[in-house]
Order: sequence, then C-alpha cells, then structure tokens
Amino acid sequence: MDTPHRITTGVDGDVWRVVLDRPDAGNAIDLALADALVAALADRPASTRAVLLLGNGPRFCVGGDVAGMAAAEDRPGFIGALADRWHDAVRAVVEAPVPVVAGVQGAVAGAGVGLVGACDLVVCARSTKIRPAYGAIGLSPDGGTSWALARTLGAPRALELMLTDGTLTAAQAHEAGLVARLADDESLAEAATALAHQVAAGPVRAMVRTRGLVRRAATTSLYDQLDEEARLIVESAEDAEAAEGIAAFAEKRAADFRNAP
Repeated sequence: MDTPHRITTGVDGDVWRVVLDRPDAGNAIDLALADALVAALADRPASTRAVLLLGNGPRFCVGGDVAGMAAAEDRPGFIGALADRWHDAVRAVVEAPVPVVAGVQGAVAGAGVGLVGACDLVVCARSTKIRPAYGAIGLSPDGGTSWALARTLGAPRALELMLTDGTLTAAQAHEAGLVARLADDESLAEAATALAHQVAAGPVRAMVRTRGLVRRAATTSLYDQLDEEARLIVESAEDAEAAEGIAAFAEKRAADFRNAP
C-alpha cells in the first residue's frame, strides 16, 4: 500500500518494508516526506518483526530539500520546521519497537546521514558516497548527523569531514562502523532484504534491549552499565523469547522466536 506523499510501504513476510519514494529528487527530505516516514513507522503491522528501510532510485537520500529552502520566503522558519519534523522521523526510527535495517545506495548526504546513523543495521552498496554537505550551503548539521559521525568517526575525523565538505566512500564508512555491511551494487536490495528477514527471525524484543544498551554505552559508566545489563537480562529472562531460546538450546533444535508470544 502507499502511505500518502513520498513513501511506499508493504509487508514482506514478517518484514515491514518502507521505501523513500521521491526518486526524481534523490529522495530529498521535505515536510511531506518527513510526515510520511513518521506515519509509515507508526503504521507498522503488529505481525511484522523488523523494518527494512530503502530508497527508490539511484540515490538513497540526498538530504534536505534545498530547492524548497531556496524558494522559501521565511527561510529560517522553513528550515526550522523541516528540521523539527525530520527529527520526529529520526526519533521514530530510533524508538521503533523492532529492529530497523537499511539498504543504502548511490548517495547519502546531509540529513540522510543522520537517518543512516539512526538505523540498527545498514547494508551499503559499494559505490555509495556519503557526504554531510551542510558546509556547501552554509548550514550546520541536523537530523542527528553530527551525532552519528562523531559517534562512529570520533570528533577529529568527524570535524575534518564536515568542515572540509568531505566525502566518505562505502569502504571508509564500513571501516569506521557507520555501516555494518557492504554489498555489490546490483545485489544491495537482495542483501538488505535477506538481513532484515534474518533479524526478524530472531528474538526481536531482546534485540531492542540490546540496541538500547549499546547506544547508551558511550555515555554511561561501567557500573551504571552493569546495573542496566542486570536489569534488562532479568527482563529478558521473564520474556517468552528466553523460554523458547533456552528450551531450544537444551533440546538441540533451532529456536522458533516467531511463535514466542
């Protein structure tokens, strides 16, 4: 089915496929696309166990709609409203109750970099170029881009990239940890889809707890992290996923997490 304005969605088994669908503009982010992404994530069917985020066309996402910025009578107001709504979309990705897998290709620029950084697992086509691009139009970053780059590259490399309007290759992004896997261009969608289905077959509630632990680790003391790990492993142990996983291990069979209520 189509979520109105800029996004196409559909169920693929137990994966909720969400596609940025503004290919003629490089899937540039305008208010309609931001609204549609928030709606698409909210509309995820309860039967699906992972989100797969893709971009239609040769470019995954070139960032904010610069043409719209240029035409705006109140440019600061327009950009502020767009940033606020896009941040709602990024939060919706980060807070998704199931893992989010992305497949990216061609170009990832501006706020598209922050979107990639918000996803749990990213498969990147080998020819992809990743560029913050804000400096080229005299803007500072938004969309979580500064967070994603500082978190993966470290402050010195992140600043060098952003202050010189530099570009990362897919290989550099993979080496730095911004993306999890590389795939040949022609097999990107297939690789990202396979990974999404692999994740969807796993203990998704435990995965979401794991995601939270990993994201908080950089800003949490070891002792606080130990306390949180202890709390969450007990929460996981009370979950039917753990009952199934432990029983499957003891019985020397594959776990069936899909049917763990």
